[in-house]
Parts: sequence; C-alpha cells; structure tokens
Amino acid sequence: MPNSTDLPPATDRSPDADAPQYDAEALYRELLQQVAAGLAGASEVAIVGIHSGGAWLAERLAHDLQLTKRLGCIDVSFYRDDFAEKGLRFDVKPSQIGFAVDGATILLVDDVLYTGRTTRAAINELFDYGRPAKILLAALVDRGGRQLPIAADFVAASVTLPDAQALVLGRADDGQFTLTIDDYDA
Repeated sequence: MPNSTDLPPATDRSPDADAPQYDAEALYRELLQQVAAGLAGASEVAIVGIHSGGAWLAERLAHDLQLTKRLGCIDVSFYRDDFAEKGLRFDVKPSQIGFAVDGATILLVDDVLYTGRTTRAAINELFDYGRPAKILLAALVDRGGRQLPIAADFVAASVTLPDAQALVLGRADDGQFTLTIDDYDA
C-alpha cells in the first residue's frame, strides 16, 4: 500500500475546468505496478471494474496485464444499501461477467474508495455469479471516511477531503485519465 498522502498535481489544467486536477496518469502507473506485483503467481485471475470509473481502470489494467479475456464490469445500483431510499440512478449499466467466477482470483477495481458501501455492494453482486477463491481490491485513490471495515489491497494514493467534495475520474477520448476535485454543491 502506498504511503502517499498527497495527490500528484497535474502538469496542466483543462482550459474549461475550474476544479483542481491531479495527475491521474501518474496514479494509474503506480496502481499498475502494485497490481502487477501483487498478482504475480496468482491463478485464475480475472478483473472486474465497478461502473463507471472502476470499469475504465479495469479495462486499461486488463489490457496492460494481458487479461482482456477475463475482464468484467458490474453496476452495483441494485445492490446498494440505500437503493430504497435514493431510488434507481438514471445511468444504470448492465453488469457483464463473461467468465467463471467460481475459484477465480478476482481483482475488483474502483476509482475512489470512500465509505466502503460500493465495495460491499460489488462483493455481494460478485457472489451472485459464483464463489471466487479470493477477491482483491484495487482503487486509484483512497479518500478515507470508511463506514464499513473495507481496505484496498492496492491503492495509488490516499487523501483526505471534506465530505462536501468528491474526487471525479474522467476519461478522454484517447483513454487518458483525469482526476478532479468537485464540490457537491456545484
């Protein structure tokens, strides 16, 4: 796990964005190194990304680790513990797991680890597909604030933000990542 408490600043800023940006590409490279080392020797490895930022990261990790045939993505909307309270989001995507989960080593990928509730929902959904041998969690950034006892096995950076702010991963048409801090009030 990293010992970083600061996000690396971006080398440039988007001309139309007022929100601070950070070097998401540097964070991705750090995460890739950790994951590659951590999965060395693991068998039946599959990568599952959580929509949407985690799915983007999972797609790129699968490509860089040559695991594209064992790549899946899930949308945890129906598994959230606040589903009845908040209702269904407008951008629900279908989950796609095209490989056997039973006995697999699953790398579950999310962009930002915060309360742990999304991770819990993702694990619940994974078990509907089968019983993996092991689930490892990778996150680009851990922002603290856990409400459940969940920790990432691989994380590129840790940061503390006020509750009124969110880290938002973006992906350009060329696949490059950006990471901004947005205010919930905005």
